[in-house]
Amino acid sequence: MILRCVGLTKSYVMGGQRVEALRGIDLDVEEGRFLSIMGPSGSGKSTLMNLIGCLDRPTSGQLFLRGKDVSRLSPDQLSRVRNKEVGFVFQQFNLLPSMTALENVELPLVYAGVPAKERRKRAEALLAQLGLGERMGHRPAQLSGGQQQRVAIARALVNEPAILLADEPTGALDSATGVEVMEILRSLHRAGRTVIVVTHEPEVSKYAERVVYIRDGLIERIEEVNAV
Repeated sequence: MILRCVGLTKSYVMGGQRVEALRGIDLDVEEGRFLSIMGPSGSGKSTLMNLIGCLDRPTSGQLFLRGKDVSRLSPDQLSRVRNKEVGFVFQQFNLLPSMTALENVELPLVYAGVPAKERRKRAEALLAQLGLGERMGHRPAQLSGGQQQRVAIARALVNEPAILLADEPTGALDSATGVEVMEILRSLHRAGRTVIVVTHEPEVSKYAERVVYIRDGLIERIEEVNAV
């Protein structure tokens, strides 16, 4: 089991009121699965994503990543786990504008202490795999939205993470480019990657094998689907 959530809760205090964002999430994800987490605004899906991605800690419950309980780690420990075990793909790409595509992809390896020669080799291989072999020296502003998202996917994969976690990965793209990006994620899954996509779009979730529906901080239902 690559990911296990056991009784996860998360609460916040906002304006003097206690908000229960998650109210007890139990979820198992096997290695190599393609999972979609869906729910309306305020359902708790983004909070769950933050916990799975080690961006935050639960109020109670446990989260196991590759068998290790990460729910009580310190912020520094979480940062190290995040860098090694989770690859993030965001709606707005989050590329550094002053860096080339190649430098953006190399960045997680810089934080991981990988030597420069190895960094370049791994980043170049991923960009070439994603069809950007001729665009490595371009900065984000010189790339289309779809190309920027491919750079972001390469950056997410460069540390060989346990999970590729995508938050609304097609939200800033037109429909045709969004399909291209989802096809890339599906091909990565077919190659053995564990992919989790957080979305509110049924057209995106149809690529997954399993759809987890979140409502009011709880799992409403889980559907096994035949991805198209």
